[in-house]
Amino acid sequence: MKNKFIYLAILAVGFASCEPEFENEVGANYTAGDADFTTYVAVGNSLTAGYMDGTVSRVGQTYSFPNLLAQQFALVGGGEFTQPSYAEDTENLGGLMLSGVQIGSTRLVIDAGQQRPENIVGTPTIQVTNFQRTAYNNMGVPGAKSFHLLSNTYGDVAGVVPGTANPYFVRHATLPTATVLGDAMSKNPTFFTNWIGANDVLAYATNGGAQSDGVTPALDHNTTGNMDPATYGGNDITNSSAFASVYSTIINTLISGGAKGVVATVPSVTSIPYFTTIPYNPVPLDNATASQLNGAGGYASYNGGLDLAFSNGLITNVERLQRKINFVAGQNPVVIVDSDLTNLSGLGLPSYRMTTAQDLIVLPARSVIGTVVGGNPAMINGVSVPLANKWVLTSNEKTKVANATAAYNAAIVSIANANDLAVADMNAIMNQLISGLRVEDGTIYTANYFSSATASTVLFSLDGVHPNPRGYAVITNEIIKVINSHYNANLPIYSAASFPGINIVPSN
Repeated sequence: MKNKFIYLAILAVGFASCEPEFENEVGANYTAGDADFTTYVAVGNSLTAGYMDGTVSRVGQTYSFPNLLAQQFALVGGGEFTQPSYAEDTENLGGLMLSGVQIGSTRLVIDAGQQRPENIVGTPTIQVTNFQRTAYNNMGVPGAKSFHLLSNTYGDVAGVVPGTANPYFVRHATLPTATVLGDAMSKNPTFFTNWIGANDVLAYATNGGAQSDGVTPALDHNTTGNMDPATYGGNDITNSSAFASVYSTIINTLISGGAKGVVATVPSVTSIPYFTTIPYNPVPLDNATASQLNGAGGYASYNGGLDLAFSNGLITNVERLQRKINFVAGQNPVVIVDSDLTNLSGLGLPSYRMTTAQDLIVLPARSVIGTVVGGNPAMINGVSVPLANKWVLTSNEKTKVANATAAYNAAIVSIANANDLAVADMNAIMNQLISGLRVEDGTIYTANYFSSATASTVLFSLDGVHPNPRGYAVITNEIIKVINSHYNANLPIYSAASFPGINIVPSN
């Protein structure tokens, strides 16, 4: 069989870094309105921490939206704003080290020669055990779910390997028993932002609805009814009622001293490049190879077994047709394992089918699809060897993600309204990227970061999930708009075009 490698070309276009610019005129009458920015504290996850290109780096962190907000707050009485120190990241590599072992990858770049994302060469210098024991104004913790903000084991280094602690929080937790929310409250905030909840569903989605083994399905606790997050697997979907309870506790704590603030909704995964970059049909085949795959040495026996299962009443005709494997000359879907299909193991039939336009292939699959397994040219991932659960978010799994996201956002908006807090609808903003988001200077930004036509108007970093500096500037502007509207303030917004875009290096 011919080995048809799939290659996604990425345009390598460099952007010069420049100082941020304000859209508003110098000397404008900026005011805080009804808000008090004396002590601003941000709580959240990686989107708050300034995570981009697959890590937190010394330079990348400076573009976090809380840091950008704080610069504008300083114009109207905002005080000092601090972030966890990354001074040891002298080469701006990102990544993490724990007791001499690398546990976090260096940041992604595009090598101008190779024309594809890859981790920048080098060994991280950020040591988890260089404890800072300091509460910061930016308490965004990459990987944090809603209930993690309340956990008193999340900052204990002994829990990093077993997974009960977070290495990013371990670095700066004031005590091993400190909580993220407790350290945030020790700053006595007068104003806050809270953007938490994405990881409560995103971990399930980015792993294709699979558990950590990549094969076994993860659980949706809206289906199981399990309200106890302490019993959840790392990729499980948080029960929406449990989320609402935790979120209410977080908000009640943040406002307990009279602080005002902004909350942000959870973006839909269908709007980010991690799920939209690879098409459902990325496999190019010629007629001879397609015929070989469909023949006696390929999927003919499997297809025949499906006919038998239908004739015996074990599956419907709709499912029989859904599960049929049939390759054609030209572009083809990939073959996947779908655990939601009827179990036909009694007939010796696995749960295979081909992807459809309703499925989402995750971005890391680009390095797997079309590759040879074990040096055998007849064993091609996604073709003769079906992709495991972790590489594809199926239409059924996508529905679970959408339902959970909608429930989380309903809770966020309801709790915010009940406490007269401003809401930044990031779900709506990110969804606009599918068709194009027009900002104040007339630029239309999109999520299509692998297109030569849109390379200069990309808001996402190379990990396909987190914004690049330009994206964080747009997010900052959206938050400023709701602050100006809800709290009668007059704060300037940034010119997003003045921020860096895709990260290009001459060679790696």
